[in-house]
Order: sequence, then C-alpha cells, then structure tokens
Amino acid sequence: MKIVLDTNIVVSGLLQSQGNPAQVLALALAGAVQVCHDERILAEYAEVLVRPRFKFNAQRVREVLHKIEADGLAVDASGESSLDLPDVDDEPFLAVALAASVDFLVTGNLADYPPDKRRGCTVVSPAVFMEHWRKLQDED
Repeated sequence: MKIVLDTNIVVSGLLQSQGNPAQVLALALAGAVQVCHDERILAEYAEVLVRPRFKFNAQRVREVLHKIEADGLAVDASGESSLDLPDVDDEPFLAVALAASVDFLVTGNLADYPPDKRRGCTVVSPAVFMEHWRKLQDED
C-alpha cells in the first residue's frame, strides 16, 4: 500500500507514542506501507522536525528521515501543478499523492485538502486510515 504522510502525522507520531498518528508512523517505519515522497516533502520533514519547540532527539529524527527516504518511494511530481490548495505548502503532498496514485494521503488536517481540490485522491485522517488498515488485516 502506498501512502503520503502529511508532516503533521510525522510530528504527532513522534510526539505521542500512542494513538493513530503513532500507529501510522510505526507502519511506515516498519515497511508495512510505502511512503511516497519527493525532495520538497523530505525537506519539509527535516525542517519541521528540528524545530526547538518539539525537543525531538536529533538521532531519532535522523533515523526516521533516513528510513522514510530509504524505504519510501521517490516520486517525480513535477507534472502536477495548479493544485490551488488553501496553503501552497501543502501542494507537494497532494502532487506526490496524485503522481504516485497512492492509496491514501494521511493528514491530521483534512481542511488543508478541500474535497473539490483533491482530484480523486483519497485524503483521510489517521483514525480512518487505521480503520482501513485493520479491515485489510482482518481479510488476510
């Protein structure tokens, strides 16, 4: 299963060891799902995760970033433009999701991706993603 992780999922997953964002991040780091990314997404992860207010362990941040980059799927999303999202900083996430035909873009803020701007991409909260994940596991 291919997904895109909005930065807020990575942050939340590292801040709290329990809860849906942490479970989504754990699946990604375990290789159970493939995280699609491009240089812009990796740069945003790196910039946000080193912010002093989060007080993340620098070694842990490096490990998480390396794992996402190494095990994930690098995507050329340059063909996806004019996405017209409320915040231009969210556009790389939708662009990569569309270019890679991901199963889900997982975000903690659905309002960042208005339904009329998604172009058919399935954008879900971490709770909804985990519901889908559990259903798939029950079917196996």
